[in-house]
Amino acid sequence: MGQNRTHGGQQSPVTISIVIVSFNTKDLLRECLESVRNECAGIAHEIFVVDNISRDGSADMVEREFPDVHLIRSATNLGFAAANNRAFPRATGRYLVLLNSDAFLHAGALQKAISYMDAEEQIGLGGARLVGRDGSWQPSARLFPSVLNDLLTLSGLAAKFPASRFFGRFDRTWADDNVPEDVDWVPGAFSIIRKSVLDHVGNFDQNFFLYYEEVDLCRRIKRAGYTIRYWPDVRVIHLGGESSKTMGTVQMSSSGSQLTLWRVRSGFLYYRKHHGNLAWWVKQMEASWHRIRARKNASVSDSSHSGKAVESRTMIALLDKAWRETSGGRVSPPRPW
Repeated sequence: MGQNRTHGGQQSPVTISIVIVSFNTKDLLRECLESVRNECAGIAHEIFVVDNISRDGSADMVEREFPDVHLIRSATNLGFAAANNRAFPRATGRYLVLLNSDAFLHAGALQKAISYMDAEEQIGLGGARLVGRDGSWQPSARLFPSVLNDLLTLSGLAAKFPASRFFGRFDRTWADDNVPEDVDWVPGAFSIIRKSVLDHVGNFDQNFFLYYEEVDLCRRIKRAGYTIRYWPDVRVIHLGGESSKTMGTVQMSSSGSQLTLWRVRSGFLYYRKHHGNLAWWVKQMEASWHRIRARKNASVSDSSHSGKAVESRTMIALLDKAWRETSGGRVSPPRPW
């Protein structure tokens, strides 16, 4: 599937090291690797799959069907950050490409991303236009979290007024997604990172088991003076939440695709790391919002409103639990979460 290319007895350097974290998505992982195989033709590359002790035979499938892939089997579920970090020291490419196992490359995506990185050394990390299988839009270029951005999203105002530069600020829903932009951060479903920049700022912070790890990395890259770039013509199909769906015993968000408790824990860790005591205000803001929502909906008799009241009361309990477990964002609970 692609190791270093040999020319006249000399090995050419690897251009890209692709890292895929695997967790119970065997069939999607196969499809992902096939799309990578197609897109890597003519590119000096290496591929790593880090399997977080999948129960569905994912690792055995990779070993059997993709023998040239560097398979790293973890004895425990490391989460996203630590799993990627297992592969980084072994990667020899000029660029690291992070790809979710439920993400599939459009034709030419890798070559375009490499060309863009080659053309501008100031770009530390780049991201793609993420779309569903049906071509539907997904947030692909975002602002850093803040109390205001969180409140606009939580209140539903961001969704109600997506064309507003103010209300649609976090996901930049007001922007023309056909225009490349320097942004705060891009989702980790696909990203290309300059290896020299990663060596400079450090790997993923393993305190983040899942969620916010890419936000933290982008923040550190920007702080080091590099840019984060969004490219609309680098297209990647992304399903989203496929690994999370296998975790049936863990409290899920209303969308059914995010593990709410993990998201809240990571949020507190992120705010404490980058904003100190603001973490407490974030907790109070979100808890206050859900208290108001629970009281409002509890006073209405129909089932849809009572369901919202229950959801908000559950969310308040999860906020309190995550706050205790992380000591207010100061400590990451032992892995696996």
